[in-house]
Amino acid sequence: MQQTRSVEAGTGLFVLLGMAALFFLTTQTTGSDTFSGSDTYQVTARFQNVGSLKPRAPVAMSGVTIGRVTTVEFDPESLEAIVAFEIDSKYDKIPEDSDASILTAGLLGSQYIGLQAGGSEFYLEQGSEVQFTQSAIVLENLISKYLFSSSSGNATNSEN
Repeated sequence: MQQTRSVEAGTGLFVLLGMAALFFLTTQTTGSDTFSGSDTYQVTARFQNVGSLKPRAPVAMSGVTIGRVTTVEFDPESLEAIVAFEIDSKYDKIPEDSDASILTAGLLGSQYIGLQAGGSEFYLEQGSEVQFTQSAIVLENLISKYLFSSSSGNATNSEN
């Protein structure tokens, strides 16, 4: 009887510590990038597909967070998503011909905007629009294309 209680107490303590560890990891990993956002300038970009990009997602260049997404809206005329983001004003030498891509942090991580520097002598400023964009790669679309292409390939091979 005493051994059963100690096993139950040990199991309960183990579960409690596991839940505390998960809570700690959740609070430490979400929103960990520091971006002051005190003095910024607003830039927009148009994408065919933004995937699951959300406001407050980071904007990074060379792996460094330089801004945050402010809004993600749909333009009913051009049928594109318009993403507005703010960049810290200390990064005021970003060439205007830079390109913006929607990237994923890890295999199943959250999405963010990655800027790749261009070569122009003119720089992004308040109200600029990034002209060169690359939409999000949606993992579900890639998987379905792979599955349907392999299944159609098997169907044609079995007919021969």
